[in-house]
Amino acid sequence: MVGEETGRGVRIIIAGGGTGGHLFPGVVIAKELKKRLGEIPILFVVGRRKIEREILLKAGFETRSIDVEGILGRGLLTGIKALFKVLMSSIQSFIILRDFKPHLIVGVGGYTSGPVCLVAWLLRIPTAIHEQNSFPGLTNRILAPLVKKVFISFEETRRYFKGGNLFLSGNPVRDDLMRLTPSQGRVNQRFVILVMGGSQGARAINRAVVSALKELRTAGLVPFVIHQTGKEDVGKVSDDYHTLGLEGEVKAFIEDMASAYVRAHLVICRAGATTIAELAALGKPSILIPYPYAAHKHQDMNASALVATGGADMILERDLDGKALAGKIRRYMENREELKRMSSLALKAGRPRAGQVIVEQVMELIDRK
Repeated sequence: MVGEETGRGVRIIIAGGGTGGHLFPGVVIAKELKKRLGEIPILFVVGRRKIEREILLKAGFETRSIDVEGILGRGLLTGIKALFKVLMSSIQSFIILRDFKPHLIVGVGGYTSGPVCLVAWLLRIPTAIHEQNSFPGLTNRILAPLVKKVFISFEETRRYFKGGNLFLSGNPVRDDLMRLTPSQGRVNQRFVILVMGGSQGARAINRAVVSALKELRTAGLVPFVIHQTGKEDVGKVSDDYHTLGLEGEVKAFIEDMASAYVRAHLVICRAGATTIAELAALGKPSILIPYPYAAHKHQDMNASALVATGGADMILERDLDGKALAGKIRRYMENREELKRMSSLALKAGRPRAGQVIVEQVMELIDRK
């Protein structure tokens, strides 16, 4: 193992991004590396999106950006442009690796990890990648046979990789979500629902939830709702709550997710890989509504993996309306034992040590250099 003394000279790059779903696990890995090795230099290589830099700036990490975008599903001209950017990003990656001189690269998914990890392979720098979703992205499928280790979050993912040294680690969960106990945050036993459609919100979920709450109120059931709407819908949803006499906290974005999770008896949300990992690690019962336009329907597959364990329920967006959602919410409000069972099964499916496990494994890769 690399100890803190030998760790002082280690330099690590974490590459990837595009969304918080890719970067949050990378941040967990980076923080765990610093716990084990001390204040070693860790550089994140990301794309040009503002949200990527904001997430990492808030987490306290240095970033460098490269120009990269997806190639699949594009017309001829945009495809040629994207291929040119792959060449440009490979040159940019080489310059970053030459200047930073990393001992290890960890790719966390998204287009950005592709050129960085490919250049690292050419330079014989030990490289590992992490796949958050049930169905792996194209970048990770290309990289898998080249890198030293491929960390996966779901057992089902194995079938989609044709090569690579696969290791089932789970998806790293942020430390702040693991600190509170289920008894904290609840001032009484009133039924609390947490609604979120990702950091940008989800209009279909917002509309269905408001409609469902109206149905429940008619039936004499009034849960308290913590509702993350996204910026575009916060005004409309707030007005709906006020007009219909619904009770809850309506916010564009929830800063203190740990507190929101711990207060909630039931979560209604999308099925991004990070969200699935958080629900399982915390043992939170959920009604999952997968984003229908995710590449290769990977959110459907993420949700199905947790539903198969008994740790979640699911409604496809094509079947989503207020009545259907109200029926499911009512079922769990009136049957706390079923909710408790779902919580127990979600917890059993969780891998709360994923970040630690990944770091233990990549430290062995550093040893081999």
